[in-house]
Amino acid sequence: MGGRRAAGAWLLCALPALLGPALTGCHGGLPGAAGEGSGGQRPGATSAELRPSGYGAVFLAVGECSSSGTVGVTEVPCDSERAAARVVAREDGRARDGPPCPDTTDFVLHISEHRPSGDEDGDGAVPRGYACVRRLRPPHPGDPGGGGGPRTVVGDCVRDIGGGRVREAACDGEDTRGPRFEVVEAVAVRADCPASTALYVRLGGTRPVGCARPL
Repeated sequence: MGGRRAAGAWLLCALPALLGPALTGCHGGLPGAAGEGSGGQRPGATSAELRPSGYGAVFLAVGECSSSGTVGVTEVPCDSERAAARVVAREDGRARDGPPCPDTTDFVLHISEHRPSGDEDGDGAVPRGYACVRRLRPPHPGDPGGGGGPRTVVGDCVRDIGGGRVREAACDGEDTRGPRFEVVEAVAVRADCPASTALYVRLGGTRPVGCARPL
């Protein structure tokens, strides 16, 4: 991991699950495998231009902060009034191929590769990568039950949107667009879920099956 910051790099910012692609769930009474997702990761959905700000040797390294919004997102000092979120993990490559973000990540910044032909202004190459980011202030959609974040974890809630699919929803919300369930346990195989399980949700990791019960 590394590379100096360079003008013209682009990123995608993952939105909360309510706006993102649905996971796939499987009701307890239906045959088939556990619900298919994307390894517990929810992909990004909107884009923003990154404008290098000159802080640190690696663009958006662990511990560095970004500004808010989905347009003109920049790296800024963490004590700046513009700072909105802090990087908690940083990896090269594509998010779907690399290590998953920490459970309480609020969103993911996907950084595209940038390799300038010249370096007269001091800018350098920025490899493709992604930064796992947590907001500096609440609300934190990545917290269990928060209704968002790039991963579905124990304590999160989902709603049934039909066709064997589910979408994450805040546990304390009043979403009536479909039956809601809470993921109460993560296990290796469906047979290890408690008898009260009504829905299976794919989480990824070493315990990929989420056992969910109705709310």
